[in-house]
Amino acid sequence: MDDNNQDCQEKEEGLKKIIQIIMSLMLLVGCSSGKDWRTASRESAGIAPDPHLKEAVLQVYGAPTWGWRGWFAIHTWIAAKRSAETEYTVYEVIGWRLYRGLPVIRIEKDLPDRYWFGERPRLLREHRGDGVDQLIAKVDKAARAYPWPTTYEAFPGPNSNTFIAWIGRQVPELRLELPFSAIGSGYGS
Repeated sequence: MDDNNQDCQEKEEGLKKIIQIIMSLMLLVGCSSGKDWRTASRESAGIAPDPHLKEAVLQVYGAPTWGWRGWFAIHTWIAAKRSAETEYTVYEVIGWRLYRGLPVIRIEKDLPDRYWFGERPRLLREHRGDGVDQLIAKVDKAARAYPWPTTYEAFPGPNSNTFIAWIGRQVPELRLELPFSAIGSGYGS
C-alpha cells in the first residue's frame, strides 16, 4: 500500500512539473508576441446597431483575452441601449482596475462593440425591440448586485466571465449560454 501511495505522489509531482513547464512556455511565447496593449485597437468593430435608432438593444459580446490567454479564453461584456437613449452602456469586469483602487465592475457609456485590445469581438447574444427596456433594467439591477465587486482572479474566478454569467443567472430571460472559452463563468454557481 505504501508503494502505491509513493507511486501516486511521484506521478502527481511529475504532472505538476509538466504543467509548470507548459505554463512557463506559454507565458514566454505570450510575452514575446510583439503586441503592445497600449497601441492595440479599441475602435468599434461595426457590429452594434446605430445608437440613434429608437429601438432598445441588448447585446452580449466576447473577444479573445489579452496575450497568450487569448489562445483559449475570452473576455465577455454586455452592451445595452434603452429605446429612448442615443448611447450604449457597457457592463463589464476588468481586473486591473483594482490596481487603481477602483472596483472591478465598470458600468459606463462607451462603444458597445469595441475591439478588446486588438481582438475583434463577436456577438454571443442579442435582444432588440419590445420588452428589451425591461430586460435592460433587470440586467442593470443584477450588475449592481454582483457579489464580488472588489475581487478578481483570472482562474478560477471571479472574473469578467463570472460577472456576465452571474447576470445571466439573475436574469434568465436573457437566455444566455456562454461558450466553454468563457473561463470563470461557472464560478460561484
